[in-house]
Amino acid sequence: MAAQETPSVLSTEGLESRKDTVYRTVKWRIVPLLVICYVVAFVDRSNIGFAKLEFGGDLGFSDAVFGLGASMFYLGYVIFEIPSNLLLHKIGVRKTLLRIMLPWGVVAALAAFMVLPEHFYVIRFLLGVFEAGFFPGVLLYLSYWIPASRRAGVMAIFLSAMGISGIIGGPLSGAIMHAMDGVSGMHGWQWMFIIEGLPACVLGIIAYRVLSDRPQNAKWLSTADREIIVDDMERERPKGDAVPHSFGAALRNRRFWGLAALGFGIMTSTSGLFLWLPTILKGAGSLDVTQIGLLSSIPFAAAVIAQQLNARHSDKAQERRKHAGYFALIGAVAWCFLPLAAHNVWLALIALTVIGIGTMGAMGPFWSMPPELLAGTAAAGGIAAITSFAGIGNLITPAVTGWLSTTTGTQTYNQLLYGVILAIGALVMFALVRPRPNRAAAATLGKDLEDSSVSGGRSE
Repeated sequence: MAAQETPSVLSTEGLESRKDTVYRTVKWRIVPLLVICYVVAFVDRSNIGFAKLEFGGDLGFSDAVFGLGASMFYLGYVIFEIPSNLLLHKIGVRKTLLRIMLPWGVVAALAAFMVLPEHFYVIRFLLGVFEAGFFPGVLLYLSYWIPASRRAGVMAIFLSAMGISGIIGGPLSGAIMHAMDGVSGMHGWQWMFIIEGLPACVLGIIAYRVLSDRPQNAKWLSTADREIIVDDMERERPKGDAVPHSFGAALRNRRFWGLAALGFGIMTSTSGLFLWLPTILKGAGSLDVTQIGLLSSIPFAAAVIAQQLNARHSDKAQERRKHAGYFALIGAVAWCFLPLAAHNVWLALIALTVIGIGTMGAMGPFWSMPPELLAGTAAAGGIAAITSFAGIGNLITPAVTGWLSTTTGTQTYNQLLYGVILAIGALVMFALVRPRPNRAAAATLGKDLEDSSVSGGRSE
């Protein structure tokens, strides 16, 4: 059998064809499992939105208690997210996902047995502690395998897990709560936490056995294919003293803070959509939990489609900033329109769908930007810092919106707050992350960082 050609002896056309095959192999080997893991993670994180429809009455929890409990998740998340990602950079994704997913699955299931508000707060805090690092860890992990020119589409496939969790999570949660209510003397919401929580434990073990930490360790690739990936990643890796390689250097750069602002807006909007969508639909009409579960899948189905189309166009155009910022602004406008549809199920559903399209459609291009800005430890810490900054918003806004809802008796101010946060995030990103003409994204970022360091960070 003829020896396999190495990248150095392949023609340009042959090499590009070979690269397409290699990255297609990588994508189908690692991304579906990561998507499944994140679907389960997001279902476990957000299913309290459906449980609230019943446990509020069963346990006597007000909207303020619910909002504070939702916030406690992000307290644990923010505290441990950066250390978790820095640890992943050292020990690899296999041990990290095993360390994260086993305890998070157990804690998610334990929510079935809470009785007091204090139990709710502790369980949500611990869930945040154990899940911390999963999302930024996967973003960092994908940046080891997929070059920047191909990354938005792959990121969008992974991030579609949020939408998929909404598509299947709502109907699943509603069906479990309806069908299992009273079984073994337990409420339907208790069975929901148990049934949806424990699969994370199994997936942690599967991820440990199936994934490879780096392309260099992937025995399922040939030596030539591993060389293609390593060469591509080294060629696109940000270089030069002006590009932050340390976490501290990243924190001193204005582009980092522009990305952090939009990350804050996107993730806060996403959290608000998952937490309050069932309550918004229930308030807009006389619907039971099964009907709410089915209708709730519509915004997320539309969001997944928009997410993939926008990311593919972003890769084709090799442009990230507008593809992320404009979609975020669309979502912000829809949040501000939502109060006008408060008492009409179908208008509310349309507004919620546009919120999902705008918020999630921005994610693929947006999360392709940080790895193009940062390198080494700065990438590990910087990506986690951006998601942690977003987590601070999620720590504050559920408590604030829960208090507003309890105090005012309306969701109007909650929805306006989410719209303003998302709009400000997009506008700050546009102000601080400025493109230069005729430059590829990575080169642009590196050049702007160099200008920033020379000028002392003054605005252009």
